[in-house]
Amino acid sequence: MAANIVETIRATGVVGAGGAGLPTHVKAEATVDTVLVNGASCEPLLMSDPYLMEAEIDTVVRGLEAILDCTKAEKGIICLKGKHAKALASVRDAVARDTSGRIDFFELKDFYPAGDEQVMVYEVLGRTVPERGIPLQVGAVVSNVESLFNVARAMDGKPVTHRYLTVGGEIRKPMVVKVPVGTLVSDVLEFAGGPTISKYKVVDGGPMMGRVLPDTNQPVTKTTSGLLVLPPDHNVVAGKIKDPEKIRRITNTVCCQCSRCTDLCPRNLLGHSLHPHKLMRVLDAHVLESETAKEALLCSECGICEKFACPMMVSPREVNAQIKKVLMRERITWQSSGKELKANPYRASRAIPTKRLIQRLNLAKYDVHPGFAGEFIPSMVTLPLGQHIGAPATCVVSVGDKVCCGDLIGEIPEGAMGARIHASIDGVVESIAEGKVTIRKA
Repeated sequence: MAANIVETIRATGVVGAGGAGLPTHVKAEATVDTVLVNGASCEPLLMSDPYLMEAEIDTVVRGLEAILDCTKAEKGIICLKGKHAKALASVRDAVARDTSGRIDFFELKDFYPAGDEQVMVYEVLGRTVPERGIPLQVGAVVSNVESLFNVARAMDGKPVTHRYLTVGGEIRKPMVVKVPVGTLVSDVLEFAGGPTISKYKVVDGGPMMGRVLPDTNQPVTKTTSGLLVLPPDHNVVAGKIKDPEKIRRITNTVCCQCSRCTDLCPRNLLGHSLHPHKLMRVLDAHVLESETAKEALLCSECGICEKFACPMMVSPREVNAQIKKVLMRERITWQSSGKELKANPYRASRAIPTKRLIQRLNLAKYDVHPGFAGEFIPSMVTLPLGQHIGAPATCVVSVGDKVCCGDLIGEIPEGAMGARIHASIDGVVESIAEGKVTIRKA
């Protein structure tokens, strides 16, 4: 039975909807004692996961039960913040209706990054994931709400073709909306009434870890959790589009070594050997010679050091990312000392309240908790063949082919880790170029 579930998840193209897009069948093949449902809605302003827990909890629970069955886990715990009152009430009711005794819930405190999987494992289970490790090493799997929603649909034979996402910021009608994967960002913004300002940038994802899109002709992917429209000079945008080399030079020059970035670092607070303020001393020419530089491999790039901690308004996160890139290119790995990891005794008092973070980011006026606006169906979609961790899918259609929503258009390369891609609307394949398949309604 477990093998059948894993194969069904693989065949329907389910990937992690809340992060980098790890193919879900990879996690489903693990054996653990606990599955945690990540409903933290960790990034400020993003509301699609609370909506799904409120309106589609039975479907989410069915997906959770499927993952429990294939991982042989004894317990599934739905983790969400108490501030999402309607979602919490829905989850409570679902747990009360469960007769198996396998489903429970955990009310998270409202801090960032409560949805980081290593932070969540510690908060809920009291277990510390090893440095540079994954929850599997301590007997847990963490799956996002929408991932489990898609797993349940997979059990019904329905592949991943749509995405729930939040549209917010400088937009006329903030909303949670369901769109076909591959819908152009420009079409989503138009459906939401359009931007309220003439010059703007769009952040794909949340304000802390999301990326600024080069333009609005980019497609929504399986991992697009939100589209935030912000002024080009907004502090959320500015740090993401500044030249990395310039950031490095300024940071190395201005850093006053106060160690506040380390004091508030979530990984450091879990006991990991990550000290961002020390990494600020590592010079470009000595990255490969420095033992301290290897600590950058432990960084989750959550952005607290950059957006909240640093009084000088520089970016330890960007320095860490640049060092990490050099180390990974040279295939340098982290070697743990083997010492027992102990959480900082001041960890709880150093957690960053989401409300304070929103104020610091100058996002308070956009924190409107939008409702569900329904489904938007565009006339055209552009589907990247690589929208997940692993090898891009191999295109199995040709220009001119007629396809229906749910038809396979991208197959996992033989022997590779990857995810299938399916048509998200009925139509005709208009073009195949640069690793993307464009389908237009007939």
